[in-house]
Formats: sequence, C-alpha cells, structure tokens
Amino acid sequence: MFDMVPFRRNNSLARGDIFDNFVNSFFNDDFFAPVNVNGFGKGFRVDLKEDDDKYIVEADLPGINKDAIDVDYNNNYLTISAKREDSKEDKNENFIRQERSYGELKRSFYVDNVDENAISASFKDGVLTVNLPKTEKGRNNVKKIDIK
Repeated sequence: MFDMVPFRRNNSLARGDIFDNFVNSFFNDDFFAPVNVNGFGKGFRVDLKEDDDKYIVEADLPGINKDAIDVDYNNNYLTISAKREDSKEDKNENFIRQERSYGELKRSFYVDNVDENAISASFKDGVLTVNLPKTEKGRNNVKKIDIK
C-alpha cells in the first residue's frame, strides 16, 4: 500500500493557533469530503454565445455517451440532462480513492426568441453544441435605464 497526501488549500501553520489549523485542515480536507449526490462534482461547464441570428450553447460533458444526453426546449427553457452510469459489476475492488462519480445532472437556461422547429444539436469529443435559431433576427431587447 502507498501513502496519499490529500490536497489542502491552507497548508500553512503560520497564521493562528496550530491546533485550530490542524483541526480545520483535517475536517475541511477534500479527501474526506462527501461525494456530490448528483455526481459530476459541481456540474458541467457551459458557454452561452449569441450572434445576430442564433444562440449557441456549448456544454462540456466528458466521458458521457451521446445516448445518455437529453436536450429539451419547453416554455422558453432549454434543459440539458446528462447521466453517467456505473457499469462495473465487481464491487470487491480495493479502491484506495475513487474520484470518478456516477449520477445524473440537469441544467436549465431561459432563452426566448427561439424558433423551436429549427433547434439542432451535435455532440463531438465530449462537447455538446446546441444551436437555437432566433425567430426575429437581430432583435435587441436592451433598454437603457436612466439612474436618477
């Protein structure tokens, strides 16, 4: 067996009481942190872009099969659902640390001015790209508000 030293954000003992720092670093240590119930850590990352005729959503979903991704557009909400399942049958493996999580994650975004019938999506190299064409091209809903 080998030793593992967990990452700590505050390894310095220079500030404050040594005992307090020891207790805080032990209980706030990422090594002992519970696994997120939904899996995928804090969630998947998404970039939202806009040009004159469409919105573009790019979501990072590494390690997920295309068949395990659902994209829905309902009542001006774009919802992306991703599910990663544990396919291992052998539960007797001797893990020292297991960081890869399994579960389901769902994110929703409010997007209006979208032609629902022309929405398209593609998935390549772990990146989901959703194109949402606008119904009114170049429509700008920005209203300048004067501060008094």
